[in-house]
Amino acid sequence: MYQKRKVLKLKHKFFQQNGGIILRQQLSKIEDSSKTTTIFSVEQLNKATKNFDESLIIGKGGYGTVFKGLLSNNKVVAIKRSKIVDQRQVEQFINEVIILSQINHRNVVKLLGCCLETEVPLLVYEFVNNGTLFEYLHNQGQKFNVSWKTRLTIATEVAAALSYLHSAASIPIIHRDVKTANILLDDTYTAKVSDFGASRFVPLDQTAIATIVQGTFGYLDPEYMQSSQLTEKSDVYSFGVVLVELLTGEKPFSFDRAEEKRSLTFYFLHGLKEDRLFDVLQMGLLDEDNQQEIMEVAILASRCLKLIGEERPGMKEVAMILEGLKSYGEKPLDQYQERLRGESILAS
Repeated sequence: MYQKRKVLKLKHKFFQQNGGIILRQQLSKIEDSSKTTTIFSVEQLNKATKNFDESLIIGKGGYGTVFKGLLSNNKVVAIKRSKIVDQRQVEQFINEVIILSQINHRNVVKLLGCCLETEVPLLVYEFVNNGTLFEYLHNQGQKFNVSWKTRLTIATEVAAALSYLHSAASIPIIHRDVKTANILLDDTYTAKVSDFGASRFVPLDQTAIATIVQGTFGYLDPEYMQSSQLTEKSDVYSFGVVLVELLTGEKPFSFDRAEEKRSLTFYFLHGLKEDRLFDVLQMGLLDEDNQQEIMEVAILASRCLKLIGEERPGMKEVAMILEGLKSYGEKPLDQYQERLRGESILAS
């Protein structure tokens, strides 16, 4: 009895320490959140992960480690455990639960529930079984098999998810860490945007939020880095980097490349400006059938990468352009080349 009381007391302590009371209050304000968000016990998740066996680790990120788990109903899940326990991590945990409990989109990873009874917070997601877009593009020996059609479909799906977050969610959401490592692929290579630990709601009467600069080097919006003013156009810039990654098959930044090629966006934009796009593309990607689409996506990427946020398109426009290309792709190439020559692609 003493041991049982001790365990219960510890669980209650962790529940409060992990922001459980605040989380319950927040979730109670969200309609139907109880139907989609399950509160798991620590026993359930220990059993699902064989006490968090290291052999079941499927990913590590800035905010935690992800384990593959098997629930008692034979449902395979991904369980995310924060790395350390401090107030900032607890806020990120609560933030992610609240945000994901309100999102319902086929291209956003689904949150199934959470556990508050452990020393570190736990989140339970649907399991997406084909790894990340980063791995798909950059694993040696695999990237050459990624067809342009698949890349365009993935780009279209990610853009649709971000457009939904910015425009169609009940409260607009800025992801703040858009990158290929946060884009998961399922068994049909459908893209699912993940990792909302850094995301932020945008009050309906505001267009920008003052925050501590957060994100991943190589994908960060330069304007956001200078001003600390986070806007939806910061996600647009990061998505532009993802487009360039899809076009070139290269990582956003690498010291292994020649100095003029270390920054992928800088190298890409210069190549585009000098009408050398086809030299910058990943070898084997271009063929007679996809030149039109590749040129248009390259121009779209350059617009997303404008240094001034106001000059970038919104994600809704980006998603519409990509969906149009994926569905039709019917404008002649010479129109694209003429448009490219008439545009000032690099900001002064």
